[in-house]
Amino acid sequence: MPLNPDSPLAKLMATLPHAGKVEWIGLRPARDEVMVATEVVDAETGAGLVGDRYKGGSGKRGITLIQAEHLPVIAALAQRQDLAPSLLRRNVVVSGIPLIALKGRRFRIGDAVFEGTEDCDPCSRMEDALGAGGYNAMRGHGGLCARIVEGGTFRLGDVVEVL
Repeated sequence: MPLNPDSPLAKLMATLPHAGKVEWIGLRPARDEVMVATEVVDAETGAGLVGDRYKGGSGKRGITLIQAEHLPVIAALAQRQDLAPSLLRRNVVVSGIPLIALKGRRFRIGDAVFEGTEDCDPCSRMEDALGAGGYNAMRGHGGLCARIVEGGTFRLGDVVEVL
């Protein structure tokens, strides 16, 4: 059940005084292939990111995002010294803004507009990528799925802002 927009909780949830920033962009060219880092990408409305295997009919999962601030937590829980973003199979690493607050909201990155649709829960592949316990290390830190509302180009360093 949606919150009353005038409720104190809804007002707290809508308070995002800071913008975020794109720290990393990656594409999955095909199933079971390593993610490829890129500096710029085109997002297509109702489809996905050009060059990503999910492009075309992806709907609610046109793009996947993960919180940069969660990477050290995932690494620690997986007992790893560091963690390459490509291992986590998310398209965009974002810093400075809590992604959970973008669920159900529209936001802009570069020229594109997105809408947060659902949590991006980890898959069983995290066991292979991170080792035993990798799936559980990512639980609660998997990020956000979003649909592409308005296509456009975005790049490393672009601002992530709530609309």
